[in-house]
Amino acid sequence: MIHFANPHLLYLLLLIPIVSLLYAWARMARKRKLRRLGNPAILSSLMPDASRYMPNIKICLELMATAFIIIALARPYVDKAGAGDDGADEMANGIEVMICFDVSNSMLASSTDDPKGLSRMQRAKMLLEKIISNMKQDRVGLIIFAGDAYTQLPLTSDYLSAKMYLNSLSPDMIPSQGTAIGEAIDMAINCFNPESTMQKAIILITDAENFEDNAEEAAKRAAEVGIQVDVVGVGTGQGAPIPLKGKRNEFMTDYEGKQVITSFNKEVAEAIAKAGNGTYVSGNSSNAVDALKEKLDTLAKTEYKRFSAPSPASELYPIAIFIALCLLLIDMALPYSKIEWLRNINFFSKK
Repeated sequence: MIHFANPHLLYLLLLIPIVSLLYAWARMARKRKLRRLGNPAILSSLMPDASRYMPNIKICLELMATAFIIIALARPYVDKAGAGDDGADEMANGIEVMICFDVSNSMLASSTDDPKGLSRMQRAKMLLEKIISNMKQDRVGLIIFAGDAYTQLPLTSDYLSAKMYLNSLSPDMIPSQGTAIGEAIDMAINCFNPESTMQKAIILITDAENFEDNAEEAAKRAAEVGIQVDVVGVGTGQGAPIPLKGKRNEFMTDYEGKQVITSFNKEVAEAIAKAGNGTYVSGNSSNAVDALKEKLDTLAKTEYKRFSAPSPASELYPIAIFIALCLLLIDMALPYSKIEWLRNINFFSKK
């Protein structure tokens, strides 16, 4: 049976008949205006390229595409587990993890010694995706930070929703630039429920260029309340220029016109991890995620009740998106005027 994760969005389908009525009214108004100008039969000979049917066909395609887009937004899925319309609760054993993700401009710089290498942002996204994929029964949340910190995703066991944020992560999300690591850690501490008995951890993904606050003190505060702070460092100590947005061969300069070089600060990253009773791992290492998982596995798992969301295999919205895309491509290919090779064909002639 098909269910919807966001059923309230299906109310948008009411726009389809409304738009259809408005279109029908506009077509009738057009006919009335043409009758005022003269005999419709004579006027049609003056407009040989005007088609009686193509506008109707195109509006039908557009409305059908809109309907499938709305259905995709409502996230249809097949309830394979028999959880029912509202899903089901199940028991799980895990920990709570808040991930603090650095989206400052320095994360646009190369993660290697090659200025044109893979950016720190892209490498951090790859690491974040692997970290979330390794989680089976844990609860995860996401905080982004630059000059300020913002909660992007509260603690949840819906890993599909967590991964949906990956592609949108960029420095444009925060207007004030900088690297407020301490503020991000403090915000992560406040995101945990103090009454929860589950073991807690903070994963900090950053290049550790901290100029805003005392991140080490924030990590100590986390450790004092039993929260482990692990740090994943991205970048190299040699440093790299920061490319301008959309201009790969042009780099950021300071007020004196000198090229800005941003370097990964390993000492700061290690100090934060040490203060938070956690571990430091290099994001450039091939076993970075495994090393981090090994450290998180030292935390005791706690049994809790969680909602069983539909699995990615049961999601049907990609089918709706594909159908909508096909309809839009057909609509783009069809003209409003008569099709040349159909001009001389009369489908309604009598024999």
